[in-house]
Amino acid sequence: MKYVHRVLEIEKNLKERSLFLFGPRQTGKSAFIKNELIKKADLYYSLLDQGLYLRLLSDPTFIRKEAAAKNLKKGFIIIDEIQKNPSLLDEVHFMIEEYGFRFLLTGSSARKLRFSGTNLLGGRARTRSFHPFVYPEIKDHPNFSLEHIFKTGLLPPHFLSSPHNNAVEEDLSAYVNTYLKEEIAAEGLARNLSGFARFLEVAAISNSNIINYSNIANDAHVPRQTVKLWFDILYDTLIAFELPVFRKTIKRKSIETSKLYLFDIGVTKTLRKLPQVAVESSDFGIFFEQYIFMELRAYIDYKKPQAELFYWRSQTGCEVDFILDSKIAIEVKSTTQIQDKHLKGLKAMQEEKLLERYIIISRDESYQKEKGIERMPWKLFLEKLWAGEIIA
Repeated sequence: MKYVHRVLEIEKNLKERSLFLFGPRQTGKSAFIKNELIKKADLYYSLLDQGLYLRLLSDPTFIRKEAAAKNLKKGFIIIDEIQKNPSLLDEVHFMIEEYGFRFLLTGSSARKLRFSGTNLLGGRARTRSFHPFVYPEIKDHPNFSLEHIFKTGLLPPHFLSSPHNNAVEEDLSAYVNTYLKEEIAAEGLARNLSGFARFLEVAAISNSNIINYSNIANDAHVPRQTVKLWFDILYDTLIAFELPVFRKTIKRKSIETSKLYLFDIGVTKTLRKLPQVAVESSDFGIFFEQYIFMELRAYIDYKKPQAELFYWRSQTGCEVDFILDSKIAIEVKSTTQIQDKHLKGLKAMQEEKLLERYIIISRDESYQKEKGIERMPWKLFLEKLWAGEIIA
């Protein structure tokens, strides 16, 4: 399978200090390292190598000894799958402090590291998230289309599969059953595997909707507090994201509850047991909104880590899908023809006079700007977003 260049730029960060890179399984972290970073590293260790894993488990100073044997000073070292041996972080900490080494440490999440009693290097390392494919990485790929994305999702092994390969459904099911239901449950806090599996399916139905813990608990047949705990696991492992509500409006008071988005469309579709999503269906609109969310979330994590993302909904029902960094209101509609009814939320937000820009994204192919609202084709929006023309 041909490697696809990723747009995450971390070399500048790594020249300044160490870095944690976290992301769910199969997002492509290991391939990214092997194809774009490994040649620049002085030492590389993958804890998926069982022999190396056992050696480092018995002797965490092995890396320091190897660096000394090669006469390395202030070098750059990569450790892949660091969560498999959290005790190594004490040695990493020592090598940073005493010798000035820089580390890239990758894993599926920081949760296991925190719960093992290990600190995350006391602020000596920055943290970045790794996402499934994003628009600039695949826009020229022959598989690129909304229909294909909504069938396979954007995890590299699934997206890159042939459009005629029916096994992708089986691969997605295997990912959900093996990774989400077993490995995430194995974090140690989801001992009720059958209950956790039900919870995941109910949570997927809540994708792009306001979170109602009580309803999800009732549908999954587990206590409400357990649902809250399991959501924390999903957030910590980057399987799901909580989108907070924008509360700065004055004329129309906002509600208080967050929304939920899962990290991949293919995983969402599989958990919901949906067939191919038909164009113009309500599910198509939901996945279109989720897709734009995924691009916004990845852009912030890759390019603008200090920026914030919200949604807005007033107590009277006016809603805007996304508020980007308290400056830009973004509404998402899967329609091919924008109508006045689609602008209700943006117009209500305009009346607050709080933001700088108002955009509605759709499958309409023409760009227009009228009364301060930009009607923008989805591809044009993503081009401008990743070119840095939406948020400076």
